[in-house]
Amino acid sequence: MTKDNFANQQRMRPQPDDGLGPTSDIGSRLRALYGAVQEEGVPDQLLDLLEKLDNAERDQAGQTSQSGD
Repeated sequence: MTKDNFANQQRMRPQPDDGLGPTSDIGSRLRALYGAVQEEGVPDQLLDLLEKLDNAERDQAGQTSQSGD
């Protein structure tokens, strides 16, 4: 038996169902949970904090470029 034939037989052999596949109950529940998390909005407090961080980084970059001139 050649390597190719052996590899093909290994691929065609049915894998045991461990219950963790994408169509399992666990997979379905995980997809539902992930979908619910995706649909949640970003809290305003987090958006404000990110905006402050962006402004601080911009200010720091401006100060660095001015002192380097």
